[in-house]
Amino acid sequence: MAFGIKKKELLAWKKQIDNGEIAFLTHYWLDDRFPESKTVTKVGCSDMEKLIKWGQNYGLKKEWIHKRKDGYSHFDLLGNIQKEILNKEGIIIKL
Repeated sequence: MAFGIKKKELLAWKKQIDNGEIAFLTHYWLDDRFPESKTVTKVGCSDMEKLIKWGQNYGLKKEWIHKRKDGYSHFDLLGNIQKEILNKEGIIIKL
C-alpha cells in the first residue's frame, strides 16, 4: 500500500518520465512481502533503453522493471539498494 505522496509530486514524476528523463519518486510503502521496507523509490523513464542502461550501472536487471501499459514503467528500489543508489545519485529523501 502506497501513501504519503502528494498529487503534485506524482504529476511531476510523470512529466519527467514523459520528457524521457530518469525520474525518481520516493514514498512510504507497506507490503507484507517486504516487512523491513517502509519506503520505496520508483525510478522510471519513457525511454526504455535509457532506463535499462541506467539500471545496469547499478547492477539492476531489465527483468526487474515493472512494465506498465500506461507508459510509467519503472524499477522499484527497496532497502539497502534504495539507500545506496539514492546516495550515489545525490538524492536526499525527506520522509
